[in-house]
Amino acid sequence: MNTFFDASSLVRGELKTLAPYDAPYFPEAVKLDANENPYGFPPGVLRKIFSEIGSRDFARYPDPRAERLRESLADYTGVAPENIMVGNGSDELILNIMLTFGAGAEYVVTPPTFSMYGVYGLVASASRVEVPRLADFSVDMESLKRVAGSRGVKVVIICNPNNPTGTATPPDEIEGLLAGTNAVVVVDEAYVEFGGETCIPLLARHPNLIVLRTFSKAFGLAGLRVGYLLAGRSVVRELLKVKQPYNLNAFSQTAARVVMENLPLFRERIEKILAERERLFSGLSGLPGVEAFPTRANFILFRTALPAKQVYGGLLERGVLIRNLDGPMLRRCLRVTVGTAGENGLFLERLRGVLADRN
Repeated sequence: MNTFFDASSLVRGELKTLAPYDAPYFPEAVKLDANENPYGFPPGVLRKIFSEIGSRDFARYPDPRAERLRESLADYTGVAPENIMVGNGSDELILNIMLTFGAGAEYVVTPPTFSMYGVYGLVASASRVEVPRLADFSVDMESLKRVAGSRGVKVVIICNPNNPTGTATPPDEIEGLLAGTNAVVVVDEAYVEFGGETCIPLLARHPNLIVLRTFSKAFGLAGLRVGYLLAGRSVVRELLKVKQPYNLNAFSQTAARVVMENLPLFRERIEKILAERERLFSGLSGLPGVEAFPTRANFILFRTALPAKQVYGGLLERGVLIRNLDGPMLRRCLRVTVGTAGENGLFLERLRGVLADRN
């Protein structure tokens, strides 16, 4: 028996420094760190999901193309089913995009932004090019256009509204980018139901556009991992070559489809989140030493006079979990998800306590 086997010796060099994704888990804490929908899933919708799932759905492979779900998404987005591809969360779709178009080439991101773009680019052996955002966290579009026009760039990714800043980029600016590059431009609209404008109307004019969406935020299906993308048929055709055959399980397909059939209930929850977002933003802005940044998403980025690590730890000790984002581009910054009225009130109360204990 070989007792000296070293798995790391077989791994690509650039992956050796990659740390596995490890989200903090504190089940007793009020969880405001992951931009999830804070409201319980509607019981009536849940019953409908279970009523449509039968024993055969567990014993057989799921529909590899998710035909019925794509038809529902076509009604929701106005995009033909042939222009829709579903995935095991938008994370899988991002990885598929990188593997299909970005492998061995350059891709462009606009930091600070969603960190997993960098991870999946690394997994796909793509080379990251950064175009940092401006001081107000808006996209430096002129610089981005210049970089995206380079022959070596194959993929450009814009999170819109952006995570973690909440900043929205107008579609007309994105259209200017699309017209000036031969790269695939990915607009990640994970938070679009909470604000911002969709780029879906641009699909008809720009075959190099991909629009990403998810059920994890506005529609409360983070636990079932359902995402989808909208793109021209030629783009979808290439992506299908790398898609796993049965990537979205039968239960998730049914759940997402039933959600689409019950949109008014979820729109009510979205309205509650938007109302709470305004209250939370006002509360944060009123705290001494706190700077809250305007947002079009279901979270708020804020900066304090204290080190972010101290604020994060102080809140966790008080039973509230948020996200510490401190880094070169986000000095002393943290991000809090908009929760229920009770959760938001508790967060503000505990944050006041942390700030009062700074001495």
